[in-house]
Amino acid sequence: MKHVITRKLAARGRLAGSAIVLACALFVAPAQAQHGPGGGGFRGGDFHGRDFGHFAPGELHAWRGGGWRHEWHDGRFAWWWVAGGLWYFYPVPIYPYPTYVPPAIVVQQPPPVPAGLPPAQFWYFCDNPQGYYPYVASCNGPWREVPTTPPK
Repeated sequence: MKHVITRKLAARGRLAGSAIVLACALFVAPAQAQHGPGGGGFRGGDFHGRDFGHFAPGELHAWRGGGWRHEWHDGRFAWWWVAGGLWYFYPVPIYPYPTYVPPAIVVQQPPPVPAGLPPAQFWYFCDNPQGYYPYVASCNGPWREVPTTPPK
């Protein structure tokens, strides 16, 4: 009789242990799935505007593995934290690494500069003294506009 009771208790213990393992697996699997293979692995990507306190272990490792650079980047000379191949602007370095991730900097590109001046449509002629600008620097009367191309 004692042997039967021992077997029943052992079976209940295995069942309870299996239930605990299954519950843990169901709880942990979604958390691992959102961070890539291996649970908390870093898939790369942009940290801009992210909350440092919610980095997965792999992301935290990649962030801490970055480094400070004091140089020009995107037209700005500043302190930059470079992690995962991306640059993050900071006014001063924070040691050993920043715990605040700034939002992305949007660099407005200036409009393209024309390669040369537009062609002149007129020349300016002076009657007194006679000549064209810039060969005659000042005129004692009104300047006359002369089309650069003769009328057709």
